[in-house]
Amino acid sequence: MISRSPNSQVSLVGVRLRAAELFGQGRSGVEIARMLGVSEETVRRWRRAWEEGGADGLRRRPASGRPPRLDDAQFERVRAALEQGAQAHGFEADLWTLERVGLVVERVTDVSLSRASVWRLLTGRLGWSL
Repeated sequence: MISRSPNSQVSLVGVRLRAAELFGQGRSGVEIARMLGVSEETVRRWRRAWEEGGADGLRRRPASGRPPRLDDAQFERVRAALEQGAQAHGFEADLWTLERVGLVVERVTDVSLSRASVWRLLTGRLGWSL
């Protein structure tokens, strides 16, 4: 069994590529599932992907889901606005809160974000922390 942390995408790609080697050796799905510590259904999905696209078919795919609310140009406008500081946007104290950031985002992009989305913007894309 291959050990990996549950959220490690890099390790998971390695496991998939190991599965590709085992497919090439003609190993059974049951055997591969046991060796890699995954379900037989996972091995069947991987085998289909391997048959359709080879080892490249098993590499990580771009994340699916809803696209970001802010495109790259809007994001850069928000970054520049936030870097000016809160007082530059009419707030009394030079302190950013989720509500204040949300207001600035809406002013510069006409996009309204929830508090959770503002938090993800700050901690994810901008890399800010408390």
